[in-house]
Amino acid sequence: MKKLSLLFIVFVSTFSFAQTEDALVFLEAKDPAVVSAALADPITILTQAALDRKDTQGIMIDDRDVPLNETYKAAIEASPGISVLAKSKWLNAVYVRGTETNINNLLNLSFVTDIEFADKTLNRPTGGKQFTPNKFEVENQFPSRPIYNYGSATNQTEMINVDYLHENDFTGQDIIVAFMDNGYPNVLSNPAYATLRNEGRLLGWYDFVARVENPNGTGSHGASTFSDAAGFLNGQFVGTAPGASYYLYVTEDDNSESPAEEAYWVEALERADSLGVYVTNTSLSYQTFDNLSFDHEYPDLDGQTTIAARGSNAGFDKGMINVVSAGNAGNDFGYVATPSDAPGSFTIGAVDANENYVSFSSRGPNSAGVIKPDVMAKGLDAAVVSQNGNVTTASGTSFSSPITAGAVASLWSAVPHLKNDVVMQAIRESADRYNNPTDEYGYGVPNFGDALNYLLTLSNEEQLLDNNFALYPNPVTTQINISFPKSAENAEFSLYNVLGEKILQTRITALKNTIDVSSLSSGMYIASITSNNKTTSYKIIKK
Repeated sequence: MKKLSLLFIVFVSTFSFAQTEDALVFLEAKDPAVVSAALADPITILTQAALDRKDTQGIMIDDRDVPLNETYKAAIEASPGISVLAKSKWLNAVYVRGTETNINNLLNLSFVTDIEFADKTLNRPTGGKQFTPNKFEVENQFPSRPIYNYGSATNQTEMINVDYLHENDFTGQDIIVAFMDNGYPNVLSNPAYATLRNEGRLLGWYDFVARVENPNGTGSHGASTFSDAAGFLNGQFVGTAPGASYYLYVTEDDNSESPAEEAYWVEALERADSLGVYVTNTSLSYQTFDNLSFDHEYPDLDGQTTIAARGSNAGFDKGMINVVSAGNAGNDFGYVATPSDAPGSFTIGAVDANENYVSFSSRGPNSAGVIKPDVMAKGLDAAVVSQNGNVTTASGTSFSSPITAGAVASLWSAVPHLKNDVVMQAIRESADRYNNPTDEYGYGVPNFGDALNYLLTLSNEEQLLDNNFALYPNPVTTQINISFPKSAENAEFSLYNVLGEKILQTRITALKNTIDVSSLSSGMYIASITSNNKTTSYKIIKK
């Protein structure tokens, strides 16, 4: 009898699904007068932080930044049998739920230009699902265990050389990061975020599913992923961006699985962009849904088709780096899902403590042939802080992603004027398989120290257009490089110890511009450069 009851329940559930559809409803182009007025006074649609970030990176503000027409949205909400779940100014669309007939009736509204159903083939038999696979299944198979040893995050940090960034005081300061997940319970009391809260760097939160300002959501997955970037417990755990500022967004609904969550996620990206966010982390991916007619097949995962992929690409265009987990489907579906399929996503796969590929990590490429994942980080037995403040471990690409997202924030804090594509490419090129990428590893395990030195070099080369000398790397191990401004052809270089004693003096030119300091003891030195009757001093740290 129990078996028959279960079958009946499944049949009823399937029948219920067959009566309800999800769809994107596209609106006519935004009113040119409204767009012109908004672009003429952009502070009315974006925060100053967002304007500053876009100005620094040369990102154009355009009609996509202008909110969609709320009158149109209200008319759709008032239509019979229609629920509006999310909206997107970038896509100029709303995400709705209703019967196929009621949704199609929206075409009678003069401002509705197109409808895109989540069910791509409405006429195919839907069959039935007894359950939707749990996207966190892999992460739940590896039981958490308390780790109280000092430096529990050492392996995952040193693996990608983030400690080098921190040693150089690049910890994500002045970089805003947004997390998208299912919930962050206890974030307002967890001791791992005490410093973050006390310094005013936990900037806000919003639940896009429930439409309330509450960080708790419907699960605790976000409480763990957030720790890998932002957590700090003195003597026990340090995240990869302990100096960054954060917004927390709930976009995942643990009570169901539908493309609506992709629409929530895009809406959260838009909110993040408007608030000046540099880096986002998404430890979520979408491929199968409660209604199997909504499922994304491999051809859909071309980086351009799904709602989430289109949103990620728009977010990239707007200047953000969207760090996304590759997914945990390596042992079943196999390929990265979405938004990890998007070129605008910086997709992260999982390795173990010895940098070996972990079989659950979803593989590339996307169906258009784009190399995915981009890079790898620790995702098996990664150190995390639980929602109760305990240091433990967890497994899944959900954790390799925030480890990397925090590293990206720390790296970008060194060169915030450089554009997102430059930063992303530097990380790819620092990876150990860059010249021989594979479907499992993408470009491999990155070295954020190498990426930092490259970006500092690039940044310093840009200073050749100014009237300043630049010294790099700093701290230095063996050799100081000096870039020359256009106004100088030669200069006098002097180096002093902390006692003020001159220990080195030499003539340098734009071609002969390196100083060997390999024989010097570790410590602080003062360099001075004199040219055109002007002397400039620099603090140098010898490692």
